[in-house]
Amino acid sequence: MSVTTAGPVVSTAPMTREEKKVIFASSLGTVFEWYDFYLYGSLSAIIAAQFFSGVNPTAAFIFALMAFAAGFAVRPFGALVFGRLGDLVGRKYTFLITILLMGMSTFVVGILPSYASWGMAAPVILIILRLFQGLALGGEYGGAATYVAEHAPHGRRGFYTSWIQTTATLGLFLSLLVILGTRTWFGEAEFASWAWRIPFLVSIILLGVSVWIRLTLNESPAFKKMKEEGKTSKAPLTEAFGKWENAKVGLVALLGGTAGQAVVWYTGQFYALFFLTQTLKVDGATANILIAISLLIGTPFFVVFGWLSDKIGRKPIILGGCLIAALTYFPLFAAITHYANPALETAQATSPVRVVADPSECSFQFNPVGTSKFVSSCDIAKSFLARNSVNYSNEAAPAGTVASIHVGDKVLSSFNGVGLDAAAFKTQSDAFNAEMTTAIRTAGYPAKADPAQINTPMVVLLLTILVLFVTMVYGPIAAWLVELFPTRIRYTAMSLPYHIGNGWFGGFLPTTAFAMVAATGDIYYGLWYPIVVALGTVVIGLLFAPETKDRDIENWH
Repeated sequence: MSVTTAGPVVSTAPMTREEKKVIFASSLGTVFEWYDFYLYGSLSAIIAAQFFSGVNPTAAFIFALMAFAAGFAVRPFGALVFGRLGDLVGRKYTFLITILLMGMSTFVVGILPSYASWGMAAPVILIILRLFQGLALGGEYGGAATYVAEHAPHGRRGFYTSWIQTTATLGLFLSLLVILGTRTWFGEAEFASWAWRIPFLVSIILLGVSVWIRLTLNESPAFKKMKEEGKTSKAPLTEAFGKWENAKVGLVALLGGTAGQAVVWYTGQFYALFFLTQTLKVDGATANILIAISLLIGTPFFVVFGWLSDKIGRKPIILGGCLIAALTYFPLFAAITHYANPALETAQATSPVRVVADPSECSFQFNPVGTSKFVSSCDIAKSFLARNSVNYSNEAAPAGTVASIHVGDKVLSSFNGVGLDAAAFKTQSDAFNAEMTTAIRTAGYPAKADPAQINTPMVVLLLTILVLFVTMVYGPIAAWLVELFPTRIRYTAMSLPYHIGNGWFGGFLPTTAFAMVAATGDIYYGLWYPIVVALGTVVIGLLFAPETKDRDIENWH
């Protein structure tokens, strides 16, 4: 694979009308794609109650996150399917297919009956819809990045493609606004009961607008020229991944770029929201407002860092963002706890909790296939404490010992649910939960964050810092990925590492982090996941990733 590095003169001309239209059309479609994914992520707790009500609350929340992650799990396969189509047929028509598939799947979620109405059929269909959405998104991003980059003048690809990068955050921002407006209009009770469906249903309007605009696009000039010259790839999958020369570039793109970018992105936007609502017990509306404000402040920096990458390079900005994020996550999230729920911070410091249990009874509460109900005395105890954001230490007990929980000077016994029928398990579980709730409330652990105690300016500042890390790693990534591969296999070759990074490393972050917290008893322990991945990307990127800002992609077939 030859690389042209001595490119044409850098353009300083303003965007043409056609270039603006290309960016707008690509970005509008991507806003819609991400609107759906963020919509589901923001409503995970309600989705759990609606479609996974047949299991205990902790397992239900994990399963809901897993259904969310299912869409990410298949994204690499969508990258292969639609990437190949985009390199064979063209960018424009692949765009139309992906957005139609995504849009209809989103709409159907809004009319899907709940578990109470359809039983197991409901969550099964929900997961199938998530799979379709994930497949579509797997083909969407690579197409948008490739299409815009192939229209961008030399020396300005970072700036042009960074506008697409803003759309992921704008998609979240739009979903939060729709959710907040619906919640405010109908009230919390009605929203939890049925009005949560409205944001899914109104997406059909976005779909119509996106399809109409994309129908007006022309094929990208680089692909059109290559096709006219008869230089398109006949087997893009084989050429991209069957030849080590190209495959090794894809491996570097994944481990030395997109994996770290993904975990920083999902920590700064998704996990921050989960942390506020599930761990710190900030009410959903307040948490959404806090996240929305931080996104509004931070979003312009996608374009800033994209523009800067045209000047100083993609690599120092992406790897710098990964490094700074990894070094500051622990103090930043501890500070968010301090300013968002100081009563919880005080309780953790003054009323330590211990779980004394047989280690063989304690499982890692991560179950992608949904078969475990976590019925051992240890798992029952830890599930309760994790749900209530109670930090605890672990102490081994002799084999066969029923787990006990030490809250200050009080000792409470869990119960063994193995072999109990549903009615008996519920009776004992209700009694245990009531006793434990009284104990932790007495010890000072709050049921929810007190709105009067939330230091809003400081929380917004901290969340904005997390968003700035996101803009550093995400702003230049599209241009870097496009520049790594030649035109004939670009759609396929760049899409796979991007979606493995974002679909697997990033998409599974909330579920993995939640399970890590439940297993260890430390509400911050889940942060080790993005920290380790981000640091790994820094090392691999420094050693093996090339700088690409000066490559001439127009004549690189």
